[in-house]
Amino acid sequence: MDMVDKDINRLQKKDVSRNLWSGILFGIGLAAFIDEVIFHQLLGWHYFYDQSTTRIGILSDGLFHAFSWFSTVGSLFIVADLRRRSVWWATRWIGGVLIGLGGFNLYDGIIQHKMMRIHQIRNDTDNLLMYDIVWNLAAFIILTAGIIVLFQTRKRIS
Repeated sequence: MDMVDKDINRLQKKDVSRNLWSGILFGIGLAAFIDEVIFHQLLGWHYFYDQSTTRIGILSDGLFHAFSWFSTVGSLFIVADLRRRSVWWATRWIGGVLIGLGGFNLYDGIIQHKMMRIHQIRNDTDNLLMYDIVWNLAAFIILTAGIIVLFQTRKRIS
């Protein structure tokens, strides 16, 4: 139990919102970081932008990696401020992290992979259906878990 869970009534509306949005921002940065490191670098399955040369693919990965770190670090500055003012609500923040993580991956799987076709999960196979199902189902489950946590915390401030 974090310190704010003990006295939620003292939180102002902007504090509740900042806890949620800093969690979402962290979740987006975390999703982008994990995707870039595992699927782009370690496995080499794709670049952020696969529709050009290898050099452009590597450049796009670098920009994507920078985005993930700006998002993550920016969110942690907000958390530091919330903690300094003793209004950090870890449970609400974790709900935001799950929403950001799942939401980003669902956006990536549906919009970037299928609609925009800027990259696929794997660019070395024609059989993408199983990869797409696992990717989007995992993202949906994480997003749903975040929404459940969000609604549980919302009930406590109503």
